[in-house]
Amino acid sequence: MTKRIVVTGIGATSPIGGTAEESWQALLAGASGARSIEAEWVEKWQIPITFAGQAVVPAADILTRQETKRLDPNSQFALIAAREAWADAGSPGVEPERLGVDWATGIGGLWTLLDAWDTLRERGPRRVLPMTVPMLMPNGGAAAISMDIGARAFSRTDVSACASSTESIANAFDHLQAGLADVIIAGGSEACIHPLPIASFAAMQALSKRNDDPATASRPYDVTRDGFVLGEGAAAVVLETYEHAVARGARIYAELLGGSVTSDAYHITAPDPEGSAAARAMLTAITNAGFTPGDVAHINAHATSTPVGDIAEYNALRRVFGDAVEGIPVSATKASTGHLLGGAGAIEAVFVIKALHERLAPPTINLTSQDPEIHLDVVTSPRTLPDGDLLAISNSFGFGGHNAVAAFKTL
Repeated sequence: MTKRIVVTGIGATSPIGGTAEESWQALLAGASGARSIEAEWVEKWQIPITFAGQAVVPAADILTRQETKRLDPNSQFALIAAREAWADAGSPGVEPERLGVDWATGIGGLWTLLDAWDTLRERGPRRVLPMTVPMLMPNGGAAAISMDIGARAFSRTDVSACASSTESIANAFDHLQAGLADVIIAGGSEACIHPLPIASFAAMQALSKRNDDPATASRPYDVTRDGFVLGEGAAAVVLETYEHAVARGARIYAELLGGSVTSDAYHITAPDPEGSAAARAMLTAITNAGFTPGDVAHINAHATSTPVGDIAEYNALRRVFGDAVEGIPVSATKASTGHLLGGAGAIEAVFVIKALHERLAPPTINLTSQDPEIHLDVVTSPRTLPDGDLLAISNSFGFGGHNAVAAFKTL
């Protein structure tokens, strides 16, 4: 028997807001989280890209001093978002053995790893902190969350580049269907605004070069788009069976209909320009939920603002929806938040959930001249969605050819 899975809590810390609600309101207002990096290492290492989507509320302003000392920034963001989502869900009373964590990250404890390497080279092995390995582990965020809420069913971590947290949500759906838990916290986090990844992304010509105007740098679908804006933060959703939620009188935001994961098997960084595997991920997520492409009322696109990536996703959308794609409201929210890598799918899932709950598609900022090769109905100001049951999908695609799509519906 197929179980109904619902969303009862959301949380986030992002470049445009310290909470899920603050991030949503800033998104609707057309805010941009991209700003210049005020760090000495930018000049010291002559970093070519001098801006990023930095978390608007520092983790140290929220967590205790001991938590910030014992957790990598990636795990700090994870804990903040998960705590908010858990409280928003009413801190469900559930047996620890029936409570799970499906978390994700694209890179993990980067700051801890590289700081420890600097310490080793400059001060010797005796000065390397004993907590270095636990802090740099990619599963550090999942572990921190599981210990914080006492989740003993399982604590898992997906690492699939920029598809990671959408994959974690799809996996959480499967785990609830399989009866492995009654309640799961799912989501993802990333904290890698550091000179090394910025230098690397810049070397591969992936980042926008608009140092003089960071706020307008992320420009999905625009003819002048020149790369993505690196972002940081985390987002979390509390998922549970419908029966469990109703029994405890929980507020329900939306229904999660499932997800799909596919692989391009094409190139380590470039997407398949034909978009066949990405299209299959979308179609599978929709059809497995019992719907057809014609039922989709809203799309939150991956839309990173790279010249190649936006076209590849459009080709995938065209494969699934045909000419009808031109009539579906599409939001490209990375224009506001930047690209949170392993946390991107989670924050975008929160935005889709809010869009369905409030029947309001969020805007895509910085689109001044739409690429004539991309025939999409891109939402550029908040748009009311129709009455009735609404189906929406959220797309995430990552290096390595990872594709993940999650499908949500109004309840």
